[in-house]
Amino acid sequence: MGFLPIFYFKGDHVMKMIQKLSDYIEDEIKDAEKYARNALEYKEKDSALADMYYKLANDEMGHMNTLHTHVTRIIDDYKKKSGDPPEAMLLLYDILHKKHIENAAYVKALLGLYKP
Repeated sequence: MGFLPIFYFKGDHVMKMIQKLSDYIEDEIKDAEKYARNALEYKEKDSALADMYYKLANDEMGHMNTLHTHVTRIIDDYKKKSGDPPEAMLLLYDILHKKHIENAAYVKALLGLYKP
């Protein structure tokens, strides 16, 4: 569940979509981390299982990228239709995007330790 309140302004439905997609991005990153940790845990014990976890982690990161692409598309569509987004929309995006970048970088580092 998202951690920021929804502000009310012109384009509120857009902000709600961004919040929902951001929640999904967060879920994908958390799942990717879980799978990456399992890949590392089973690397020496069961390489087939570890490889499966590694693949799942990468799949989750792919889902995260797909979701992020749609967040940026929604913002771009808003700009085309309505001009510059409200400051609250950009603030929400910036805060969530920074958090996602940091968490995704951590997962990528875990995956880098695995190297099948």
